[in-house]
Amino acid sequence: MIASDECYSEIYFDETKPPLGGLEAARLLGRGFDRLVMLSSLSKRSNVPGMRSGFVAGDASILKDFLLYRTYHGAALSTVFQRASIAAWQDETHVRDNRAKYLKKFQTVTPMLAEVLDVRLPDAAFYL
Repeated sequence: MIASDECYSEIYFDETKPPLGGLEAARLLGRGFDRLVMLSSLSKRSNVPGMRSGFVAGDASILKDFLLYRTYHGAALSTVFQRASIAAWQDETHVRDNRAKYLKKFQTVTPMLAEVLDVRLPDAAFYL
């Protein structure tokens, strides 16, 4: 099974070239989603890690077992967090603004670090 952690997938710096996700790669290769799931969340996308809002998508048979596990071991979100999550998932403006803030931070620190380390601005990342 491949579990693709895509929680950082919306932190990239070229608005014209978003990174390819696992499900999209499988589709482009003409493969199904057998043994493939992807996980995403609002943590980095919207800077709300404490909200614990996210989703899993992919192989239906894996998701069936995951749903059973989640039913007994997961925590339900309060109605307030559910509504806030809906608003965050539907709004792309704050995500673009968030990316711009990350880019500015990377552009500020990368030249400083480059003086002592072999480092350059990444295409997409949360960390150098």
